[in-house]
Amino acid sequence: MTSAAAGAVPDGISRGRGWDPLLVCVSIFLLTSVARVHQLFPVLSLLKPVTVAGVLAIALCLIDRAPPARAGRRVGPLQLRATRYMIALAVWVALSVPGALWPGGAFATFLDFVKTILISLVIISAVRNVRDVERLTLVYFVGAVVFAAVVLARMNFQLAAEGRMERLYFYDSNDFATYTITALPLGLYFASSERRWWIRCAAWAGIALLAAGFIWTGSRGGFLAFTAVIAYFLLRYTSIKQSWRWSAVAVIAVVVTVIAGDTYWERINTVLHPTRDYNLTSDQGRVQIWRRGVGYMMDHPVLGVGAGNFPRAEGTLSPLVRRTPVGRSVKWGPPHNSYVQVGAELGLVGLLIFAAFLINVFRALSRLRALGGANARLAQSLTASLIGFVVGAFFLTLAYHDMLYMLTGLALGLRQVTLNAPPPRAPRAHAPASPLPAGQPITPRHVAATAASSVPG
Repeated sequence: MTSAAAGAVPDGISRGRGWDPLLVCVSIFLLTSVARVHQLFPVLSLLKPVTVAGVLAIALCLIDRAPPARAGRRVGPLQLRATRYMIALAVWVALSVPGALWPGGAFATFLDFVKTILISLVIISAVRNVRDVERLTLVYFVGAVVFAAVVLARMNFQLAAEGRMERLYFYDSNDFATYTITALPLGLYFASSERRWWIRCAAWAGIALLAAGFIWTGSRGGFLAFTAVIAYFLLRYTSIKQSWRWSAVAVIAVVVTVIAGDTYWERINTVLHPTRDYNLTSDQGRVQIWRRGVGYMMDHPVLGVGAGNFPRAEGTLSPLVRRTPVGRSVKWGPPHNSYVQVGAELGLVGLLIFAAFLINVFRALSRLRALGGANARLAQSLTASLIGFVVGAFFLTLAYHDMLYMLTGLALGLRQVTLNAPPPRAPRAHAPASPLPAGQPITPRHVAATAASSVPG
């Protein structure tokens, strides 16, 4: 082996690799399934980008079977426990179809969820190194910034009486608030990195746009998610200096304070004084809906009422149906809570699988944080994003949404490339030349042995 070959960097950890067709397809899927850019620019909808990019990504992942030593890509997501729980959740969704209140709706939910799970597995398999995870993370962040910028620039929304957004593209105001919260930590990752100055400035500009969009949503659940992310950033984001963390939070707080008005803070203040809120007092408020959802789970503890069937349960099984006068209907509404959604639609077993999936994603990231090094900071940013989603999802119906499974794909992909990275090579130890016994004369044989021991291997 030549010295050049011995010192070559393995392909699996090469940081010089650029974009390939698989990463491009995954990026297009992220920009369309989560950022909804084809709805921001309707001409793109004619190309069916979500379907086309998803099918191409799956196909390219299946045919990309080059040996790891040459291609640097190892397809082995099943070695991660969180991945197995994610697949088990998809299986449980399928099992809920035959006994669902509306099998057709449950089957449609299953098909859409399988697509989401497959792309998440593709992300885990597609990334070759940390740089690839960074690329897809940047795409997620840029997609959120583009969505916020277009919404704010076009003012393509209406303001409700309480001064919050209504009738956005695809998302409602609460969904959009959670989306911005999941993207903010990823923006901070690039803003605080040792990159070119214009990249850091662009990241800060994107953070400002996301903060503005977040304020306009007026989402109280989003505010709680934002508070949880800030707390994690200050207390647990240990890969950057504490002084910088406090400075970053101060900058974001100034932006939020400047943008937010009295109407926003009056609405947020109701979080501290919720006794008169309709969510507590109304039959259609969140608390009463959650209670009914727990009842559906207790009545159908194994397979639930069927994936995507919570609204049908509200219209057929709800106690409100018996109290509603003849000729009047009951609202077939969503659960407004992802955990109640899973428990009611997939049963107690499905809820346990979902919880185990989330717990193991966080465990995978915690192992990366414990290792330290270059991957720890990205792992902490993804942890903050997932914390934002987990808290925001407590008030939203997002259990099967692409947002969660794209973030977990990035998290588990980072874990995967860390597992696959070859260990650093230890320098070869050279045996010292044997000392001559005292009083023994130096011979040509000793000279040759000493010279051989000093030649690098």
